[in-house]
Amino acid sequence: MSTTTITDVPAYCEQLADAAVAASHTLVTLSGAKRAAVLHAIAQQLIDRTDALVEANAADLAQADELGLTNAMKDRLKIDPARVKKMADSVAQIADQVDPVGQIIDGFVRPNGLRIEKVRVPIGVTLIIYESRPNVTSDAAALCIKSGNAVILRGGKEAIHSNAAIAGIVREALQAEGVDPNTVQLVGTTDRSVVGELLKMDEKISVVIPRGGESLIRAVVEQSRIPVVKHYTGNCHVYVDSGAKDLPEGMARDIVVNAKVQRPGVCNAAESILFHADVPELLIESCIALAENSVKLRVDAHAAKLLEGKVDTLEADESDWLAEYLDLIVAVKVVDSLDEAVAHINKYGSKHTDAILTSDTFAADRFVQQVDSADVMVNCSTRFSDGGEYGLGAEIGISTDKLHARGPMGAADLTTYKWVVRGNGQIRE
Repeated sequence: MSTTTITDVPAYCEQLADAAVAASHTLVTLSGAKRAAVLHAIAQQLIDRTDALVEANAADLAQADELGLTNAMKDRLKIDPARVKKMADSVAQIADQVDPVGQIIDGFVRPNGLRIEKVRVPIGVTLIIYESRPNVTSDAAALCIKSGNAVILRGGKEAIHSNAAIAGIVREALQAEGVDPNTVQLVGTTDRSVVGELLKMDEKISVVIPRGGESLIRAVVEQSRIPVVKHYTGNCHVYVDSGAKDLPEGMARDIVVNAKVQRPGVCNAAESILFHADVPELLIESCIALAENSVKLRVDAHAAKLLEGKVDTLEADESDWLAEYLDLIVAVKVVDSLDEAVAHINKYGSKHTDAILTSDTFAADRFVQQVDSADVMVNCSTRFSDGGEYGLGAEIGISTDKLHARGPMGAADLTTYKWVVRGNGQIRE
């Protein structure tokens, strides 16, 4: 794909925004069944065009080294037939979900006979700015269509061929189904000034969701006049409590390894493992297993002493407790209590996803109550913090904010509400 040369950036952005607003006005009139049918058509087209998508992705992968992409970013960028099927399955799953638009969140009748309802409605126009992951193109398009929103997509230059191929399929399916193809628009240039211009359009674009590295997200927050839903980093923790020694044999070890190793370059991979001082055997067992999976261990003095002669380690410093490695590196610390673990997580964590491993239900309940994170897991891997794993089909992003959404965001999180009041002639005295 050759990117579009833009001579008048403000005019180009106005055109994108105006087309999205117009599309959102028609999209809101469609039935839930029609929007679901569009999504099923998109899912089928993704499968039918697998070879074309893999070919487009190959062009992006060919320039990955030239662009200086890390191994983690290359992994996020890659498309193969299995990942195309997963993209299509996500779109189909979103199609089959309960339609959020028109749901009555609350309803009651006042003493004067007024019937008052809080009804879920689309937000309007969404701007998604993202890096590396081409599947965001299909996920974001599907979630926005499901929730009745138009979307402007701005992917990174590293995935320009892949994103264009996916967006092209989506737009063709929309048009074939008689729906305005400008419901989904992909910014056709890598000119960074386009992003700055779009972020000024708070009268036309209702929300912006950046997905990518911390520097991208902070840049969006600093420039945007539009409300931003975000998370900066995924510094996720697993805390192995004293009660973990009574879990089934190998459970704690397997969860720790999975949380770090299964896919280390994503935001819900564990970056720090905290062990209660009463479970030295679990620390040793887990750390040996991590090392056997090529994980480099950065440990505090207590852990270093336990692991001496058993596995290679490096001394951890303050920066390690704050790090989002996105690689086969993990920080390990020994704590003396659940309270110390919670305090550490609340100080150094990113409010994304944190887990406790324990057989003590009281300890688990305290951890859930006191850890200030969007996702808190008990006796399972942090890797389950994901829209698909939560049954949302996919996610538009993971929010560590507290307003208006938190955690993996599905179609319902792309809606707001309006008050609908029905009367039979009441007037206010």
